[in-house]
Amino acid sequence: MDSVFQDLYEKYHKDVFQFIFYMVKNREQAEDLVQEVYIKVMNSYDRFNGDSSEKTWMFSIARHVTIDFFRKQKRKRNRILEFFDWGEKGHLIEDGQPIPEEIALQNEEIQKMYHCLEKCTMDQKTVIILRFIQSMSIQETADILGMTVSKVKTTQHRGMKALQSLMNEEYEEGIQRETK
Repeated sequence: MDSVFQDLYEKYHKDVFQFIFYMVKNREQAEDLVQEVYIKVMNSYDRFNGDSSEKTWMFSIARHVTIDFFRKQKRKRNRILEFFDWGEKGHLIEDGQPIPEEIALQNEEIQKMYHCLEKCTMDQKTVIILRFIQSMSIQETADILGMTVSKVKTTQHRGMKALQSLMNEEYEEGIQRETK
């Protein structure tokens, strides 16, 4: 098992980490979630039957771990709101962390794109990250997300349209701020 685990780690660690990192935008949290992925991989490798590639299987586990993380965060926020009775849930305190330096500081347009990507639906965001950042094929993306190829294509198309629209809005708002 050690050699199998080492092989999986060498082949996919960087990609799995980047995928989770793009989703949670926090290096420490991404590292913790990647460890959780590897624990799940080690505990379930004997049940991996080869219906998909190891890469697809690992990304599927990474996706589920990340979704579970977001669900836990949402439940935690809701419990805090209920405890303090802060009224409307729309007034959450936002995490002021910038988009990771590895991406955002390199180019202002990339920073705007990642900011706009956050406004897309979770499915759109995940498909765009897998397809264009992780360079997965449509079939691999479908396998990882448990979608049909047609659903991935539709989600990708709608996500790209939404992203383009959001970026155009950001551009227009920027022009309006500059002219005032």
